[in-house]
Amino acid sequence: MDGLFQFLASRAGRITRIVIGAILVIIGLAIGFSTDSLVGWIVTVVGVFPIVAGTFDLCLFAPFFGKSYKGADLRIDTEPPAATQE
Repeated sequence: MDGLFQFLASRAGRITRIVIGAILVIIGLAIGFSTDSLVGWIVTVVGVFPIVAGTFDLCLFAPFFGKSYKGADLRIDTEPPAATQE
């Protein structure tokens, strides 16, 4: 599970969350405007969360696994231990 949180806290993970959130918002707006469906608006609202989390370097699922929700703290927690030289 640390590998997942390590990815989510990385720059690539943040960009991925922002892109996925933007895609969800676009799909939700398309559904909401074209069919007047509540589902489209719910998808739009759900899509805002990954955009905000990625933008502000937050991981909203990490506290459920005993980790910090702040990206900087999460990167420190999931960092592999440095190899010791003897």
